[in-house]
Amino acid sequence: MTTPNTTVRTETRGSVLVITLNRPEARNAINADVAHGIAAAVDELDANPQLRVGVLTGEAGTFSAGMDLKAAARGESPGVGDRGFAGLTEFDNVKPLIAAVEGFAMGGGFELALACDLVVASSGATFALPEVKRGLIAGGGGAIRLPKRIPHHLAVELLLTGRSIDAGRAAELGLVNRVADDGAALEAALELAEELTANAPLALAAVKQVVRHADRLPEPEAFAAQRREIRGLQESADFAEGVRAFTEKRAPKWTGR
Repeated sequence: MTTPNTTVRTETRGSVLVITLNRPEARNAINADVAHGIAAAVDELDANPQLRVGVLTGEAGTFSAGMDLKAAARGESPGVGDRGFAGLTEFDNVKPLIAAVEGFAMGGGFELALACDLVVASSGATFALPEVKRGLIAGGGGAIRLPKRIPHHLAVELLLTGRSIDAGRAAELGLVNRVADDGAALEAALELAEELTANAPLALAAVKQVVRHADRLPEPEAFAAQRREIRGLQESADFAEGVRAFTEKRAPKWTGR
């Protein structure tokens, strides 16, 4: 199934939903239409039981140049309610999201990648948070998330200078899971997505929840939340199926229940 060719395009590939930012004339910059399109696509991913993983990418060899400054100057918001910038950066979606980055991931584009669970980038991809050069700060999660993902002083240097880094350096710092050839980021992301879809969907969602708890809660509370997640998994049909499949030496048939 493919939706009409608008500012955000979605396409299902098996149990993977590919979400493509489709404003190549503006280097896939985020305006209100794109923000609402991303929000709708992520809702589609979470609501459809046939979908297991999402891949977020950009059209025409560019991930995203970030916030559309011209649209913002007209008073247009690049956010969606309490979901934050691009309808994603402050939203706790359920299913795994993989960013497939080609070309520029600048400002809000970088923040979109940081909001995803995994990042695949082409060797020619470039990441930067240049907001200080415009009199702003990285307000879509960059100033909050980057210091948690890489060493503190390196993160602050990138935030204070607005300097860009390439995919190789991003991989060295642990910001990128895989580096692909130019033009092959989406293909590499889909390969990674297929690896994820072999696992139990409830367990994938639980991993995301536990990671969030660990990031936001004191350790004792995070462990308590983790115990609740584990109890729920142990009571699920998928856990019983996983045990049966292991003893019967076959691939499990997940139902998401």
